[in-house]
Amino acid sequence: MISRTRCLLLVVPVLASAIGLGHGLLGQGPNPLSPAVRPASTQKQEGAVPVSGSGATPEMTPADLDAFLDGLVNLQLKQNDIAGATIAVVKDGRVLFKKGYGYADVAKKKPVSPDQTLFRCGSISKLFTWTAVMQQFEQGKLDLDRDINDYLDFKIPEAFGQPITLKNLMTHTPGFEEQIKDIFALDGASPELGKYLAGHMPARIFPPGTVPAYSNYGASLAGYIVQRVSGIPFDQYVQQAIFQPLGMEHSSFDQPLPPQLAPEMSSGYQLASDDAKPFETVGPFPAGSVSSAASDMARFMIAHLQDGRYADGQILKPDTAKLMHSRLFGLDPEANGMAYGFYEESRNGHRIIGHGGDTVYFHSDLHLIPDSNLGFFVSYNSAGKGGSPRTALWESFLDRYFPYTPLDQPAIASAKEDVKKTAGQYIFSRRSETSFFKLPFLLQQASVSARDDGTIEVDGLTGLNGKPKRWREVAPMVFDEVDGQDKLIFKPGSAGDLELLPPFPIFVGHRAGSWENQNLLLAALVFALLMMILTLLLWPVAALVRRHYGRRLELSKGERRLRLAVRLVCLVNVVFIIALIVLLVIGFEHIWLLNEHLDKWIHLVQILGLIGSAGALILVYNAIHAWLSWPKGLFRKLHATLLALGGLALLWIVIVGHLINFNVNY
Repeated sequence: MISRTRCLLLVVPVLASAIGLGHGLLGQGPNPLSPAVRPASTQKQEGAVPVSGSGATPEMTPADLDAFLDGLVNLQLKQNDIAGATIAVVKDGRVLFKKGYGYADVAKKKPVSPDQTLFRCGSISKLFTWTAVMQQFEQGKLDLDRDINDYLDFKIPEAFGQPITLKNLMTHTPGFEEQIKDIFALDGASPELGKYLAGHMPARIFPPGTVPAYSNYGASLAGYIVQRVSGIPFDQYVQQAIFQPLGMEHSSFDQPLPPQLAPEMSSGYQLASDDAKPFETVGPFPAGSVSSAASDMARFMIAHLQDGRYADGQILKPDTAKLMHSRLFGLDPEANGMAYGFYEESRNGHRIIGHGGDTVYFHSDLHLIPDSNLGFFVSYNSAGKGGSPRTALWESFLDRYFPYTPLDQPAIASAKEDVKKTAGQYIFSRRSETSFFKLPFLLQQASVSARDDGTIEVDGLTGLNGKPKRWREVAPMVFDEVDGQDKLIFKPGSAGDLELLPPFPIFVGHRAGSWENQNLLLAALVFALLMMILTLLLWPVAALVRRHYGRRLELSKGERRLRLAVRLVCLVNVVFIIALIVLLVIGFEHIWLLNEHLDKWIHLVQILGLIGSAGALILVYNAIHAWLSWPKGLFRKLHATLLALGGLALLWIVIVGHLINFNVNY
């Protein structure tokens, strides 16, 4: 998301698919500032002009969809080095289009079948979990406003004087920090759900019901509650209560897959030109373990569009289905909000609800347009390269069949002054706060900058054309994308400072203070590393120079010991920083390694950090000694002073980033 962070740690692209099981594991929720959306409060934007008239809009027929999607998807597979894709479009209670593209197994040239080939759906799995919750709600077994501790056999610790409810879980407002450890494994089995949740409990960092912060843990907690009140293991419950009534014979939460479905599973790829990857096991499996065929997902979409019914199967009562799709939580009436598990992603003049899903290798989207009785599902079996093909596909689909021209509203008079207020760094609410993984999240801040023409830009955020997006203020602190449909809203947060509301309602950006500002943290890190590495490099160089000129270093015994201690502190800190970077790169490049087997290495790195941080006192003492004891050594004084500042800067980073917090529940 932020290019400087990529250069430093090389972890952000993987983090985007690892901690989100959604658009983008930062999936299963979307990238906070990615696909373009419109306000959710109305179906038609005031002043917008729907394109209409005879011949203006192609009729959505199977033949037209086939020609249109064939051209786009086949080009995407080729350009982005993607092995295969599967798509289903439903309308008015029937499957209008379904098709597989490319290969489920590149080496064997096995084609994708929309009826049989299973794709991993990532966080779209949550929609089945929320549907199961609503089933138990309509049966009177669950109260959506009740403390969830009443349904658990372990306790979520009290915080903020408020309990967490199922409504909080469904709107991603329980206040949990991000949880990464054990989120993926390779070729393993689903863990024992209750034991997993009790052992991976994240800290509560926000009051419930106030701050959206996307949570795979929260969704899995809801799945466990369904298991507890139904008396049936969660994966079996979904099989019996959702898959079977809808005739979804090619769908499963099971990990590994049942023997009859395993041969139909598509391989996953980083790139189609690479080797196939092993089956990914999702730890918090109610949040992201579904494997399904496109035709099965079509049945699920039709059921939701038809008040819970598909053919003879009824999975929700009509009133329950309508309630589930209604708006439940939002921070602003002009912004997209959360329904009961679905999130709003309105665009092209229509209220749209849906969900994205990502594993490391599979990337999927599900969209429902209730007022048009339409559903769209797509999944790719490769990460690919060159952007987000599903976003481009969906937006192209909408622009073809729901053409729409938003009114190009002029900027308000106070725009140039207001944009200055918005400028700065923003930390997203979906983050780790109490473990050593806080630092990578701090280095993913969104930088909002004011332009001379009264518009704003967000660092690293570009359109499908690769050019930076710009936003114009059209109402007080409300910004519309120039030549687009994205909307950004800035408003006072609970702490009194500005919050950034992105297009998707599953997290927000909080203004970063100087203490946690990404730019200052990066500058401090570079400065500290530079001073310590130069000190280590100049140590032998200076010795060689003195030897060449036959000079001795005139130091007392105590000064020699201090000099050696300073070099050792520098060495420990340099090793600590390099080891930390290596640890993060390995962890995010191979997300399945973030498990208990890595704990001992994490502790070892943290011990180095603890020693190096304590060594900052030695560097400070060395600087004081230099000024008091070396009246003529100006270079020594300056070097010692700068080195002490570097040590203090690194200590600041260690404290802010919780780098020596020995908590390995991250």
